Amino acid sequence: MNSEQSVSVEESVLHEPENTGRRDLSLLSFNIQTGVETNNVHEYVTKSWKHLLPLRERVSNLNRIAELIQEYDVVGLQEVDSGSLRTGFLDQTEYLAHKARFPFWFRQINRSFGKIAQHSNGVLSRVEPHSVIDHKLPGLRGRGAMLVEFETTHDPLVVCIMHLALGKRARTLQMAYIGDLVKEYSQLVVMGDFNCGTQAEELQHLVHNTHLRLPTEDRHTFPSWNPKRKYDHILISESLILKSAEVLNATHSDHLPISVNIELPEDVFLLE
Repeated sequence: MNSEQSVSVEESVLHEPENTGRRDLSLLSFNIQTGVETNNVHEYVTKSWKHLLPLRERVSNLNRIAELIQEYDVVGLQEVDSGSLRTGFLDQTEYLAHKARFPFWFRQINRSFGKIAQHSNGVLSRVEPHSVIDHKLPGLRGRGAMLVEFETTHDPLVVCIMHLALGKRARTLQMAYIGDLVKEYSQLVVMGDFNCGTQAEELQHLVHNTHLRLPTEDRHTFPSWNPKRKYDHILISESLILKSAEVLNATHSDHLPISVNIELPEDVFLLE
């Protein structure tokens, strides 16, 4: 299964890419639960209406998320809404891009319920991507991955952002698909909500069959108020230099955000 859509990146002036002299990038992955803050397990029931109806509190929380993400170069978002009744028809990816001053942003709608809900992934970037390609993942309809390519003086740097299924069978199919999709890239970051821990068979299979590694495998991200499970991951290729990795203590969702700071290999620089 290989359904994909290329998103063109518009340029106001045509020019040859130039060496930025830059090798480092800070990246963040965050499942924002459509801007709903959850403080305990009971709120999934007692405050479930917040996931269906617009509320002022959601925008206030988005503003706090914007403050958190504004220091990063590339941000991958899961569980964003692209403009429906429950968000007051606010495209959350676009809103966060403007609020946190990201010049480039892209959304991927994976499950559309018309005016009721628009389940999406999103990416925000301070570096202009060469291309952004949407991939619909195998399994039940509604899961997707975004492949964001940045030009360098060597091979491209590719960032894959995704949100995987709850069930193991579907996740196994999806990770096999992702593995085939990214295995040829030498400079690679794969990040998102995997909905499984680091010891899950399907995740271990992805790591063992690619050149990826898990720099944050021992840090829990879910639930945000008492993290006991590691559902959110950032994997990086062996060619990339890891400068730092952390899980942020930011309870703006039921997941905690996760970040890495990386460097490209020596003598490899970003282009713009």
